[in-house]
Amino acid sequence: MTARVPDVTYVLPLRRDRFDERATAELSRYLADLPGRAEVVVADGSPAPVRARHTASWPDAARTVAVPAPPPGCNGKVVGVLAALATVSTAHVVLADDDVRWDAATLDRALAALDDADVVVPQNVFDPAPWHARWDTARSLVNRALGHDWAGTVVLRRDALGPDGYDACVLFENLELERTVLARGRRVEHRPDLFVVRRPPGVRTFREQRVRQAYDSFAQPARLVAELALVPVLAACVVGATRSDAGARRAAWAAAIAVVLGSAALVAEAGRRTAGGVAVWPPTAALWAPAWLLERAVCAWVALGWRLRGGVPYRGTRIRCAAHSLAELRGATGEEPR
Repeated sequence: MTARVPDVTYVLPLRRDRFDERATAELSRYLADLPGRAEVVVADGSPAPVRARHTASWPDAARTVAVPAPPPGCNGKVVGVLAALATVSTAHVVLADDDVRWDAATLDRALAALDDADVVVPQNVFDPAPWHARWDTARSLVNRALGHDWAGTVVLRRDALGPDGYDACVLFENLELERTVLARGRRVEHRPDLFVVRRPPGVRTFREQRVRQAYDSFAQPARLVAELALVPVLAACVVGATRSDAGARRAAWAAAIAVVLGSAALVAEAGRRTAGGVAVWPPTAALWAPAWLLERAVCAWVALGWRLRGGVPYRGTRIRCAAHSLAELRGATGEEPR
């Protein structure tokens, strides 16, 4: 990245409990290439000694904003983003998790799309793709087929959010941001054809994300109902397949299970074929969808249990709200539906 794109700030929220030399070195190499495209601001909520080592790792590539510990019940990532945005004066902003890796051409296309939108949401693609990344990719493919996926990065006009930003006390911060922008009468454009690399998490983090991702569905009631229905539907099929006396009935119940799981793969394949996805995901990507569906069937009920206990555990706190509805946000802003 060598050409200068004017009036753009790249905001990267970061929080690590301990210094990770390898991860920091890889991130430093990426950040070193960004000043040619945008001003870089790292909103660092790490403990002070860790933050100091981070800052020393990219002295010329980024400006560090120290982020205090988030209040109870709040999402530290959003707290960091809001702290950084308070220091930003450019017209355009890129918000990106620390595992996101934009390339120059895709970033230019996303920024150009702001001519017709206030927020542009690309599509993340895991690279590299170990087994757990392929598992989670199935979720993205299903999302693409059913509407759109949510990336760990967005490009937006600074004034799209307004002076108050968006609520930090939510789990599904990407959806909260989008709905806040829509509630203000602005436009969000999803671009499933803009593929942005994302580094996969470790296996431990992947495991921790399963229930939290299921909890996000509390912000999408119709989806939540469908996901909660999976366990009773599949359980009924299993009981029918194992307890039916007639062989034909057992076969029918077994076929019903195959249809449910096979449908997940077909839906994921439709998502892979959307907007040029075949160029970045192999044909086997959709085959992980049945495993993901079984995961979601179980985790939706675990998420419901956490909801009844006051919210999902998240980085030492508990967050109850997945995201506010568009109607709630419009009521708060006084905007009328368009």
